Amino acid sequence: MNLHQFRFVQEAARRNLNLTETAKALHTSQPGISKAILELEDELGIDIFARHGKRLKRITEPGLQVLAAIEIILREVANLKRIGDEFKAQEVGTLSIAATHTQARYVLPQAVSALRLQFPKVNVSLHQGTPEQIAQMLLDDVAEIALATEHLAQVDGLVTLPCYEWQHVVVVPAHHVLATVERVSLDALAGEPLICYHPSFTGRNRIDAAFAQRGLKPHYVLEAIDSDVIKTYVKLGMGVGIVTEVAVRDDPLCAPGGELVARPVGHLFGRNMTRIAFKRGAYLRHFVYTLVELLTPSLPRSMVERALGAPTDGGGSDGL
Repeated sequence: MNLHQFRFVQEAARRNLNLTETAKALHTSQPGISKAILELEDELGIDIFARHGKRLKRITEPGLQVLAAIEIILREVANLKRIGDEFKAQEVGTLSIAATHTQARYVLPQAVSALRLQFPKVNVSLHQGTPEQIAQMLLDDVAEIALATEHLAQVDGLVTLPCYEWQHVVVVPAHHVLATVERVSLDALAGEPLICYHPSFTGRNRIDAAFAQRGLKPHYVLEAIDSDVIKTYVKLGMGVGIVTEVAVRDDPLCAPGGELVARPVGHLFGRNMTRIAFKRGAYLRHFVYTLVELLTPSLPRSMVERALGAPTDGGGSDGL
């Protein structure tokens, strides 16, 4: 048996047993994948997949156990490569980060800039996507660290830790009637055209739940994944915006005397937690721990190592 066979089995399971898609993903041929899987099954003396003709139909009971073992093996192989990379070049490498647009635009820049000052030979590769996409990037070893509010904590195979807490704010033009209201109500918002995040982003589920609980039906005239886009359409007078507070914190448009006025609405929609995530059991290079601490000083390396189940270097005893 060999690593190629393990990767073929793992990818086939991820691609819903579609060997054509598996071959495309691994840049190889479908017959070659089929042959390799059959050879592994012969060597193990079990069927990993149940078949109908040449088509894979489902994963067998022993196949599920084989897949679990393969996940561990391939994860440790990836860890070996990272260990080798780190000790060959302690201050050199590429750090891959997966994040939603809000995190990439408003949260990561200062931390990444500070990281580069400490490690000028470390390059950063930033991948943006939906919470579901960035979780998959971690599982597929495309990224080493991910940042999002939704979804990450529900994904098997990931370890997540709290990064920072935040609330939504309502954004209106300075001349809007709500600009003079200090404590905005749900009823007032329900009567306005709203510009908000797409349902899968940035705490939108909390917003919908609050309206539903009161029996109110909001009128969304535009949905976006980008806070800057939402503010642009608010500025044009298209409606009332609801964005994360980090999107207005340093924006001159929302400063006193600016074109837009922001009002906190945590009392309506509650508070949200953005989380940092890693693949369970992953080996993290030392500059990944540095980035985490730059983002959240309350998460020192020792705490992250304990969460990951990694051996610590004796540098502290912080608890979760």
